[in-house]
Amino acid sequence: MIALAGVESCKFMAEFMADLIPGGILFGVVEHDTFVWVKSSESFSLDIFQVGKRLNEDTTTMQAIQNKKVLTQNIPRTVYGLRVVIVSIPIIDDKGDIWGAFTIAFPKLHPVAAAFGDFAPILAEMFPEGAYIYMSDLTKIAYAQASDKFDMPSIAVGYDLKETDIAYRALQTKKPIIEEIDASKYGQPLTIANFPLYDDEHKNLVATLGIVTPKKTAVTLREMSINLESSLEGIAAAIEELSASATEIHTNEGKLNTDIKGIINISEEINEVSAFIKEIADETKMLGLNAAIEAARAGDAGRGFGVVAEEIRKLSAQSKSTVPRIKQLTDTIKGKVEEASRKSNISLDASQGQAAASEEISASIEEITSMSMELSNLAKSL
Repeated sequence: MIALAGVESCKFMAEFMADLIPGGILFGVVEHDTFVWVKSSESFSLDIFQVGKRLNEDTTTMQAIQNKKVLTQNIPRTVYGLRVVIVSIPIIDDKGDIWGAFTIAFPKLHPVAAAFGDFAPILAEMFPEGAYIYMSDLTKIAYAQASDKFDMPSIAVGYDLKETDIAYRALQTKKPIIEEIDASKYGQPLTIANFPLYDDEHKNLVATLGIVTPKKTAVTLREMSINLESSLEGIAAAIEELSASATEIHTNEGKLNTDIKGIINISEEINEVSAFIKEIADETKMLGLNAAIEAARAGDAGRGFGVVAEEIRKLSAQSKSTVPRIKQLTDTIKGKVEEASRKSNISLDASQGQAAASEEISASIEEITSMSMELSNLAKSL
């Protein structure tokens, strides 16, 4: 209890301390049931703390006076709009009778709310695209801090929570909620995280802390990654088709090269046949010559045989004259086939190189596709 003579000292101390208490404080002197003196911080006031205001019997101060003892009560948010702690100390006069009470009231802030003004401005600027930090009580937004780059004027201090709001749902479920919101609601894609906060004493749910971060860059990166991945898949499909065509060309070139070698072998065989014809022609010519000689010896009796011998010599001469032409044509064919074979070999080597290059390109595209997927995952984590 406080002696009536010491009340002035209490007032003096209250005048000095009023603006030194973080969060604000109220001091009041009640005589019987009426405030006769009040001192408040600039940051905190209550309508009930007014000089001349009479108190109801059920107030903390009147209970302290009636029970003649110091009382401390936690006043819920429903009474004054915020949680308040009220301490009432009875004042006794020189006779020991209860004269009134010295009453102290101060807001009961959650530690996060008490420190909000210190950490929120710093935290809001730590995100690359800025952030909006807010804290709600059980019904509305109580604190808010925007960054230089990003603001949310639609959920400013005093905004009443709606059932669709993440803060409202976090209060209902008593669980943290983190959601990505598309641009249809707030004009740009956002990530909103909200965490329920509890009273340290009684573990009662008293508030939520929310962080809103824009995701424009992340969404752009994700879209770019998706487009890149789609383009790469198209290129990879085209390269795969090209690789398959190169493989088929390579196979066909191999078969063509084999066929050309077969033609060369046939040309060689034709040359051998031509040589054999020449040998026959030479031998036939000798036979015709011998036949002519024998026909001459035989006289008139061998004249018919001489005609045959002459025809044989003519046929031999014709066969012999044909052989060089055949050889010439065969050599020409062989030359052209060898040139085709040479070009076929060049084409074969080129198709092999093309197939190898296609495989390397496909491998590179697979690696780029993998990187685009990593880029997409990175964008999701932003």
